[in-house]
Amino acid sequence: MAVETILQAPLFVEIIFPFLLVFVLIFAILEKSKVLGDDKHQINAVVALVVGLIFIAFPYPRSIVVNLMPFLAVVAVIILVFMVLFGFVAAGKEGFTMNKGLKITFGVLIAIALVIAVLVSTDYWDTVIDVFQGESSGTLITTIIFVAIIGGAIAVVLTTGGDGKSGS
Repeated sequence: MAVETILQAPLFVEIIFPFLLVFVLIFAILEKSKVLGDDKHQINAVVALVVGLIFIAFPYPRSIVVNLMPFLAVVAVIILVFMVLFGFVAAGKEGFTMNKGLKITFGVLIAIALVIAVLVSTDYWDTVIDVFQGESSGTLITTIIFVAIIGGAIAVVLTTGGDGKSGS
């Protein structure tokens, strides 16, 4: 039988942790961007406090954030393990560096995983699956593949940086 700790109590999971997360994120964004001015730490703190309290008052967005945090933790651990293993393979180099293609690939994979995680945590995943399994799913899938191929072709053209010279 699993023993519940104090950190699993609803007070912490549903109120304190989400509030602290939103408060710290908003405060850090305001401090870094200096939207409200330089050396306005108190104003930034008050704005972050208000946004955090408003966030806690609404259960639906709070539940989305609470449901996404385990996904964030798992993905962060997976990325950490990858970076450690990649560092072993690329031994001899100073620090950890990835080439541009690998960064783009991981960015796209993380973006896709994040979209799926948000859809699952907001209960829209079944709606998306129903769209792909409906009567017009063949046309939709064909259109998506066609748009992906065109987008891929455009990305290749833009990233290869053609020199503008003709083939003659």
